[in-house]
Amino acid sequence: MTNPTPSMANQPSLTDNVAGTLAYLTIIPAIALLFLEPYRRNRLVRFHAWQCILLTAAWCMVEALLFIAAYTLPLLDFMIGALDSLFTLGVVIVWIVLLIKAMNGERYKLPILGNLAEKQAGI
Repeated sequence: MTNPTPSMANQPSLTDNVAGTLAYLTIIPAIALLFLEPYRRNRLVRFHAWQCILLTAAWCMVEALLFIAAYTLPLLDFMIGALDSLFTLGVVIVWIVLLIKAMNGERYKLPILGNLAEKQAGI
C-alpha cells in the first residue's frame, strides 16, 4: 500500500503580502518565488519579485558606472563618492518603502522599473 502524496492545495503557503515582502529581502528569494508553486502563478508576487530583481540590476549598473567614473576621473573622486552615498541612501529608502507597501498588500510601482516588472509578471 502506498501513501498518497498531499496535493499542493493542502500544502501551507504564505499569504500574498508575506510572499511579496519576502521577495524584497534579497534577490535570492525574489528569484526563488518566480519558480516556486503556487507563487509563480500569482501575479502580485511575481510583480514584487521582478521589481526587486530589476531594482537590484539598476542599482548594480549605476554603482558600476560610478566606479568607472571615479576610476577615470580621479580629480572628481570626492564628488563621485558623495553622489554614490546619496544614491545608495536613496535606494535603501526606496527599498524600505517597497517592503512596507508589499507588507500591506499594495502594488507600488516604481516609475520605469514598475512598468517593466508589470510586463514580466504578465499584469
